[in-house]
Amino acid sequence: MAEGNGVLGSETLEGTESESEGVPKHQTYVCSLTPELVAKAREELQEKPEWRLRDAQALRDMIRKDYPNLPTRVDDAFLLRFLRARKFDYDKALQLLVNYYECRRTWPEVFNNLKPSAIQAVLDSGFVTVLPQSDTKGQQVVCIRPGKWVPSTYPLTENIRAIYLTLEKLVQSEETQVNGIVILADYSGVGLSHASHFGPFLAKKTIGILQDGFPIRIKAVNIVNEPIIFKGIFAILKPFLKEKIANRFFLHGSDLNSMHRNIPRDILPSLYGGTAGILDISTWNETLLSSENEFIEQFCQPSPLGDASVCGMLSNSEISEAQCEDTLRGVKSQLYYCY
Repeated sequence: MAEGNGVLGSETLEGTESESEGVPKHQTYVCSLTPELVAKAREELQEKPEWRLRDAQALRDMIRKDYPNLPTRVDDAFLLRFLRARKFDYDKALQLLVNYYECRRTWPEVFNNLKPSAIQAVLDSGFVTVLPQSDTKGQQVVCIRPGKWVPSTYPLTENIRAIYLTLEKLVQSEETQVNGIVILADYSGVGLSHASHFGPFLAKKTIGILQDGFPIRIKAVNIVNEPIIFKGIFAILKPFLKEKIANRFFLHGSDLNSMHRNIPRDILPSLYGGTAGILDISTWNETLLSSENEFIEQFCQPSPLGDASVCGMLSNSEISEAQCEDTLRGVKSQLYYCY
C-alpha cells in the first residue's frame, strides 16, 4: 500500500526547514496512481495532476498561518489525503486536518497507546478485518462483526481502536484515498448486552471521527443479519449522521442476494454466500501487527501541545455529554422495546 515515499510521522510542521518548497527533497512526492485512477480523481475529486503539488503547498501555507503549533505532518503525501477527502477544497481540507488531531486530544481512551499489539484481543476475535480483494469499483471492503465482541472481556472503546487502526492502514494507499471503502457490518449474535453499551455520547464521538475527523471516503455501509434490536441501535446513530452518509446505509437483513447487488459474490467469503472461500482474518491481522513501529511513531509519542487545545478545531454542532445522556434515557427504552 504505497503512498508516495511518505513515512508515518517522518515530517512534522516543526521539522520543516524549507520555506520555499515546504518539504525536504527526500520527502519528494511520487504519485502511485494508475492513469485510470488519475482520471477518476480528476473527475470525482477535482484533482488536477498539474496542480497537485501547488494544492499541497497551499494547504501547508494555511496550516503555518492559522495553526502554527499543530503537531502535524506536512509532507505532500500526507496532506493529499485530506485534500482528496474534501475534493480539494482548501478550507474543508484544513478543517478536516485539525479535527483529525483534535479527535486524538479529546478521546484519550481511544488514542493513548494506540498500536496493533495493544488491541491484539480484538484482532484475534475477528471483530474487524479487511477482505483480500476489492470490489469492481476498486473499493476495499472492511468487515465488522459486532457479535464477536464479548462485553465482559474489554470495553467497547477497544473495538473503536481496532477500527481506527484499520482505517489508518488503509488510507496509506493512494488507491483507497481515491476509491474509498465499503463497510460490511454483520450483526449476527448482537443482543441487548451489546447494544446497552452504545449510547448517544459514544455514537456521536465515533460518527464524528468517521464523518468529520478522518480522511477516508466511506462509499457504502451494508448491514446484514441485523436483529430487531438494531432498530434501537440505528435510532441512536441516525441523529448524528449527515443525510449523505445516512443514504449510504443499506439494511439487507438475512437476504444475502440483496447484499450481492452491492458487493459481488466473487470477493465475499462463503459465510456471506460468496465464492472466495472461508473468511480469513489472519492476513489482515498480520498486516496491522507488522506495522507496529509505524503506529508507535504516530500515536505513542508525547504531544508537544500536551493537553492544550487548538481553538476552532471543531464545528459549532457539538452537544454536551449531559444532553447525550438525556437522549440516552429515551433511546434505552427503544432498545428494551425492540428486544
